[in-house]
Amino acid sequence: MISAAKNSMRTALTMLAFTVLGTGLLAYTFEITKDTIAKSEEQAKLALINQALPKALYDNAIVNDVAMLPPAPELGTTMPSAAYRARLNGAPSALVLEAIAPDGYSGKIKLLIAIRANGELAGVRVVSHKETPGLGDYIDAAKSDWIKQFEHASLVQPDSSAWKVKKDGGHFDYMTGATITPRAVVKAVHKALRYYEQHGSEIFALPTLSNGHGDDLSAR
Repeated sequence: MISAAKNSMRTALTMLAFTVLGTGLLAYTFEITKDTIAKSEEQAKLALINQALPKALYDNAIVNDVAMLPPAPELGTTMPSAAYRARLNGAPSALVLEAIAPDGYSGKIKLLIAIRANGELAGVRVVSHKETPGLGDYIDAAKSDWIKQFEHASLVQPDSSAWKVKKDGGHFDYMTGATITPRAVVKAVHKALRYYEQHGSEIFALPTLSNGHGDDLSAR
């Protein structure tokens, strides 16, 4: 019985040693790779931003010039979201907002919406969606040019009454048999433009923190 107890103790100590060693290795691996992972994430984020916002419109480190926005119905957000501030020669040139169209055919459609300082859209890109493959996914820029029709649109061009798909008497094209998806995107982009009109100057005025995490609009 004593021998069995010793064996159990030995097994327990061996397992403990492996646990400690494994934890140490995981911590070490995280420590030596965290900067590489962070850099990769930053590059991926910048690549997506550059799809919506032409690089010629800014010369600052846009992924570090960030303001955190409180949840906003106009953006479809229920959690804080990031606003990436583009500057050219030190002056505000554009704002890239994270927004959500909550009423897609199969759920939420996450968007990046780039708005020039004058209130004109520079571009819109879909970050993620769950729309029907082969039908609703034509909103993806990798599969269709549909999303590019937002470029240069604004609150006045077209006017508010035309911010609908053509089937509903509006300005924007849609794919026959897939009306819910573009309706959701058009509405979300229009609401984001109104949000920018109300808060754009305020967001640009927020100080940029040296740690690159930006400031929080909700704290003002």
